[in-house]
Amino acid sequence: MPDAMNRTTEGELSAIVLQILAESADGQATFGMLVDAIPARINLTAADLVQSDTRPAEAVWEQRVRNIKSHKDAEGNYIAEGYLEEIPGGLRITEIGRVHATNAA
Repeated sequence: MPDAMNRTTEGELSAIVLQILAESADGQATFGMLVDAIPARINLTAADLVQSDTRPAEAVWEQRVRNIKSHKDAEGNYIAEGYLEEIPGGLRITEIGRVHATNAA
């Protein structure tokens, strides 16, 4: 469910990333691969598609996907919760993440 500004939340995007990685043979993907895959899994809002103020080469939703790594120490973040781990240029699902993805499905 989008936030008050009608933007898909980082938590919603994290859940989609987790599902993508759970379905991946090696359980990992670059941010570019994730950005390519996400639009087929969710109806992005007009507010999601607006250019980011701080990352001019990205839409707001793309920035939020990358924020999963940037906000890795924040409570509720999928890296902080142990579901994902960072790899160079992307993310990998953990065993705990696989269990969470299975239970959420």
